[in-house]
Amino acid sequence: MHVEMLTVPDCPNGPVLRERLTLALAGRTDVELTEHLVDDQAEAERRGMHGSPTMLVDGRDPFAAPGAAASVSCRLYRGTDGRVGGAPSVEELRRVLGTPVTGDADRAADRAGQGRLAPIEGGLRAVQQAVLRSFATTGAPPEQAELEAAAEPFAVPATRVLAELAAEDFLTLDDTGHIQAAYPFSATATEHVVRIANGPTVWSMCAIDALGIPVMLGSDAVITSTDPVTAAPVRVEFTGGKTTWQPATAVVYYGAGPDTGPAAAVCCGYLSFFTGRATAEQWTGQHTDISGAVLDQAAAERLGADIFGPLLAAPAQ
Repeated sequence: MHVEMLTVPDCPNGPVLRERLTLALAGRTDVELTEHLVDDQAEAERRGMHGSPTMLVDGRDPFAAPGAAASVSCRLYRGTDGRVGGAPSVEELRRVLGTPVTGDADRAADRAGQGRLAPIEGGLRAVQQAVLRSFATTGAPPEQAELEAAAEPFAVPATRVLAELAAEDFLTLDDTGHIQAAYPFSATATEHVVRIANGPTVWSMCAIDALGIPVMLGSDAVITSTDPVTAAPVRVEFTGGKTTWQPATAVVYYGAGPDTGPAAAVCCGYLSFFTGRATAEQWTGQHTDISGAVLDQAAAERLGADIFGPLLAAPAQ
């Protein structure tokens, strides 16, 4: 089977579709996945693109209405639950690709696939980026004065912006309004430790978050964690844009529990490093209420980069 992903340059929903395809195709060895950028209407017509992003399966668009015209415009998909989004859900992709449907994995690390980059409006992104930069440089959330300075150009109190960021699950707050976590960082200890080159040692919320930190910062880093089954160490070293995993058989489980709520509660505890597929499958066999997929190293790295790579590079206003 050949799966082709078509997007226009800088399509904001391209990474969303890529992430969901990674999950939908996890464990499949019979599928070739390619990507193409489409620059103009003529190429869209030639390739059979019905808006960005489009997925073709052996040259056919399974989500296009009969007689749909080729287009380079932004494309929206309506799910079986009636919601409209920038890409089909993991379950819908699995259905058209013939992969067994396992449940709610698309609710995992990436806000149900809607991205970790906060909107510009109302100072949300400016404050989010101030929080992330503080973690990246000090290992801790920023002081109140720094938050107020980030919010000041938007004429809104920082406390209000933080509350909105928490409501939209860009970060979490404790009962006193202090920052507990700002994906990918945690203000309290977790099993995922990231030592940033020429920077602090920080905790990440989960395995995917840990893999996203070096890409987000454009920095070398060393990630250390443990296999939940054996407690054996897992180490991932980012050096000069290359990664080295120890052990070489290590994988990542990417999934979500049955409840709803912020990612910190619903899935961060289930996105873990394992020393190999065997222990990952042993763990999933013991947690039958969890749905998701075992990702190889390349797929896990790609998810981390897609989710967190843009967070500090995007303009704040």
